[in-house]
Amino acid sequence: MPICVGVTKERTPQERRVALVPEIAKRLSKLGIKIVMEKGAGQSAAFTDSQYPDVQFVDSSAEVYQQANVVFTVNPPEIDQVEQMQANTVVVGFMTPHRYPERVAKMQSQNITSLAMELVPRISRAQSMDALSSQAAVAGYKAVIMAAHLASVFFPMLTTAAGTIRPAKVLVIGAGVAGLQAIATARRLGAMVEGYDVRSATKEQVESLGAKFIDMPISAEGQGGYARELTAEEKQQQQDVLAKHIAASNVVITTAAIPGRPSPKIITQAMVEGMATGAVVIDLAAEGGGNCEVSQAGKTINHKGVLVHAPLNVPSQTPLHASEMYSRNLFNLLSPMIKDGELALDWEDEVISSSCLTHAGEIKHAPTRELVAGANS
Repeated sequence: MPICVGVTKERTPQERRVALVPEIAKRLSKLGIKIVMEKGAGQSAAFTDSQYPDVQFVDSSAEVYQQANVVFTVNPPEIDQVEQMQANTVVVGFMTPHRYPERVAKMQSQNITSLAMELVPRISRAQSMDALSSQAAVAGYKAVIMAAHLASVFFPMLTTAAGTIRPAKVLVIGAGVAGLQAIATARRLGAMVEGYDVRSATKEQVESLGAKFIDMPISAEGQGGYARELTAEEKQQQQDVLAKHIAASNVVITTAAIPGRPSPKIITQAMVEGMATGAVVIDLAAEGGGNCEVSQAGKTINHKGVLVHAPLNVPSQTPLHASEMYSRNLFNLLSPMIKDGELALDWEDEVISSSCLTHAGEIKHAPTRELVAGANS
């Protein structure tokens, strides 16, 4: 059956990204793929309908789902949207199954094949499909811009007739994609930057960006590029060392998040209270409960003179470039599955088998299967 890719408006509040940008729509069309989109789907990401000459526009999401057998999405489709889809439709996007097990169950019962972008394996061949990394890079950059906006100091050193202004001291906790981008951005703005991660292997990456790495006698390498959970003794050791560096910082940016699991608490209330008045904490892990004990998801609070900002869905705040990067991730995942104009899912392919959430009435991802079973029991 010929492929028809469908894209609707995102319904999640404050979501400004779109799953398909004009550049990728053009590339899909060259492969002979039909595209149908809901009118205005790209508008919040600064893409007008007129920028998609290769796309058929319709008035509602229901009309999209009547035609599409492949659906691109940023956020998981809501239950009523799943009900409008044809059986055997392939849905590709972030599925956040730990947050929406009922949507997973609905896709299972509707015979929807869902490929979750957060489950794409972190192997060399799949780097161009790694949406977690592309969106984390946006978040890391944006975190520093937020910090500079909220901070009571300049980031760079300035020599003026009124004297010399010392550069800001910035500490970035977590040296994954978001953390490294935050370090690079803070350095571009002229700040003195320190970086810390429980994975000792990140030291070289932090130092290559011109930041000082905070050494600790703790190594917590885990699976899939993430850190393992620290023991109680290791957590105390970590806090004792970090407290001194946090107290000396004008800005602290935390990025320690693991998809589907609560964010580790790294900054205690006492650490925040040890910071100077006017200091800033940007907690990028707010979606998972935050790395800072006093963070309130989606809010900026003043805790005894320290501003603690815990933003949600940060990539959506830079929607044009975030959408471009994400749309390329989707294209790079889908294009190897296209054979002679048809969609051919090779279940022997590690990328497809690992990223598959639901297929043929089954939940393929074991942790999600257990979660849904538990929710239904």
